Amino acid sequence: MKLKRILSGIIGLPIVALILIFGNIYIVDVFFTIVAIITIYEYLQSFNQKYKPVKWVAYLSCILIAFLHIIPKDYLLYTLGLEIAVIIAILFIQIILSNMKTSVIDTMITFFGICYIPFFLSFISLLYGIENGKYLIWFILIAAWGTDTCAYFIGSKFGKHKFTKISPKKSIEGCIGGTLGAILITLIYTFAINKLVDMQVSYIYISLIGFILSILSQMGDLSASSIKRTMGIKDFGNLIPGHGGMLDRIDSIIFIAPFAYCLLTLI
Repeated sequence: MKLKRILSGIIGLPIVALILIFGNIYIVDVFFTIVAIITIYEYLQSFNQKYKPVKWVAYLSCILIAFLHIIPKDYLLYTLGLEIAVIIAILFIQIILSNMKTSVIDTMITFFGICYIPFFLSFISLLYGIENGKYLIWFILIAAWGTDTCAYFIGSKFGKHKFTKISPKKSIEGCIGGTLGAILITLIYTFAINKLVDMQVSYIYISLIGFILSILSQMGDLSASSIKRTMGIKDFGNLIPGHGGMLDRIDSIIFIAPFAYCLLTLI
């Protein structure tokens, strides 16, 4: 399992890096649209045994990410707000037209998934589109994957005290080590971009951001785990060897994206 995790990272990270480094805002928007579609599919599948989410509305919401930077900036917040209202209206229309064969719970699961996945993911595309966004976006990945990687290795070696029943393999030692490791990697990356592109990011401020995002990333991982435990599944899929599905791999990234956008736009 460890070897599969490492190999998946070796293969997957360069692909993501190439897109984020050499892509433009439109390519990145399309990339995250594809990621959102795969992720929402796994999310919806996890509820299929007991519920009937309104899948077409969820997929359509993912596709809208591709148009984020086509919409004029002055109308972006207006459009996002209107989108939420329209989605709620469509879901209730679905209930009425189906004569309640689509239940309120089905629509609630659908709407939660839309907010949780495409809406949250859209903040990564929005961050990429601002000044120095292609450098700032890496703080999200470092906070999420840095925490996960450090927590995994430190927890495997030193973990003795269980953290929560939601994820029995997690330990308190792993969680602490994950946060400290993520902060250290964040500071190293900050030093690099300060020297190479003269961004002049405050080390104190970025350490605080790294701490907050690392804690939130672990909350994101546990939030996804709580869905899996509730639905009685081990993983959301098997797309990525050693990790499970796409949602298993990016659950923490999704969760911290809007918080990261708010914090990093202040730099």
